[in-house]
Amino acid sequence: MITPHQIRAARALLGLSHDQAASLAGVDRDLLIQCEDDATELDFSAADGLEKAYLNQGVVFIEDGEGGFGPGVRLKQQVGASAGIRPENLNSANDG
Repeated sequence: MITPHQIRAARALLGLSHDQAASLAGVDRDLLIQCEDDATELDFSAADGLEKAYLNQGVVFIEDGEGGFGPGVRLKQQVGASAGIRPENLNSANDG
């Protein structure tokens, strides 16, 4: 299960306001704010909806202990045209 810290961090990584994130996940804005608050009990149904919505937007949730660290979030690595030029394709024709 994701933590309030991860919920806040995922929203920040995506650059979403509370209203945008709530709309994206189909949850009430106040419920989203409660899910981001460490002091309140986590609504598991809302947290699940938020997790799924953020996963669909490219967020990866890192489990506690993965890589020897605590829980976290990151964005999926983009593959394709935005990944840059592969070393074997570097030449004077594509010098910037």
